[in-house]
Amino acid sequence: MIPLRDTIPSRSFPIVNSLLIAVNVLVFFLTLAAGARAGDLVRRLGVVPARFLDDPASMQILTLFSSMFLHGGWFHLLSNMWALYIFGDNVEDRLGSVRYLFFYLLGGVVAGLTHTLLNTQSQVPTIGASGAISAVMAAYLLLYPRARVITLIPLFFLPWFVELPALLFIGFWFISQLFDGFLSIASGVQAFGGVAYWAHVGGFIAGLAFLPLFLRRRPARRTFPDEYYPW
Repeated sequence: MIPLRDTIPSRSFPIVNSLLIAVNVLVFFLTLAAGARAGDLVRRLGVVPARFLDDPASMQILTLFSSMFLHGGWFHLLSNMWALYIFGDNVEDRLGSVRYLFFYLLGGVVAGLTHTLLNTQSQVPTIGASGAISAVMAAYLLLYPRARVITLIPLFFLPWFVELPALLFIGFWFISQLFDGFLSIASGVQAFGGVAYWAHVGGFIAGLAFLPLFLRRRPARRTFPDEYYPW
């Protein structure tokens, strides 16, 4: 399933969400420009569980942040940034820009720690914004459960466009990550299929748990039967 857009437009310009996307894209191009040194850059700035646990008090703690802005290829970058573009603006609307930034970073940190604690012997660098974006998707699910996500489903090689409830789309996505996470444990592969599923699960659970702490108090307003009316 490929999300195309949601049904809730932003009420304000999502400055932090836009900057996060811009920084991720910029870092990706800088990584490409590094050429043969890109691999060393990823090893230095990615989260390597065994190295992190060997000396967490050192500069390794910073890799929990730097790893969020590195991506392993075009598909990795584009899929993450597209999801952030679709879901992040509305979450920033509700949290406010500063709270949203700290929420995003916290989700990414918890995601990195989750992956590390479940793969203590791994020497493979983990990179990507998907853990932080998982937290954003969890927040979107709680804030806009009745929103709809226009989704492309390539069924039998034909494109089907379906408007799915956010609860169904994001809920199905989380269950699939959880399933693949357990499959990775059963198979003994830290990142099954090259994807750190437990980082996604950890980020998502962090989003569910921490959202109430970041929600700003909203003035009383008239309620509408349709959640995304009148925006």
